[in-house]
Amino acid sequence: MSTRYPDPETISDGRRRKGELRRRLLLDATMNVITRDGVAAVTQRRVAAEAGVPPSTVTYYYAAVDDLLVAALTRVNDAYVEQMGALADDPDEALRGFAALIAEGTGSDRTHALAEMELFLLAARRPALREQTDRWTAAVDAFFAPYLPDPEARAGVTAAANGYFLCCCTTSPPPDADEVYRVLRRLVNG
Repeated sequence: MSTRYPDPETISDGRRRKGELRRRLLLDATMNVITRDGVAAVTQRRVAAEAGVPPSTVTYYYAAVDDLLVAALTRVNDAYVEQMGALADDPDEALRGFAALIAEGTGSDRTHALAEMELFLLAARRPALREQTDRWTAAVDAFFAPYLPDPEARAGVTAAANGYFLCCCTTSPPPDADEVYRVLRRLVNG
């Protein structure tokens, strides 16, 4: 999935595997807190309680809350970038898949997608998170490069895609994948 967060099953050293499993547990707990109570509710104590571990475990792996949030956003980004890389080779099918990714997130639960969006928006106030928002923008730009060779046109479509992502988390009813696809298709076709 990510070079930063290896699959524990591929780690032969038992101590390293246990550490990676513990990190995943803490990141799952972080996302659960964000999903349920919002990003402002994330503290090392809340994450520890959610994970069922002593608070010292959280501080051992993540010295500060920002470290925890960066790791959580990195993991979210890993999932999106991985799914983007797995989209079909056919340009129209890839665009449909990308639209579904925006409309549906990486799972079936929109509250989780809202938690992910909260992490992205937090980058406006926490510069430590901007590397990941920049990484996302670069991935979306690269996705649209075969469709649009002009960087300014790609920037516009990337902004539209990000706007739809936000709308899918905040409007009722949210746009569905077909609507997102139709709009992106129109923008790509000019």
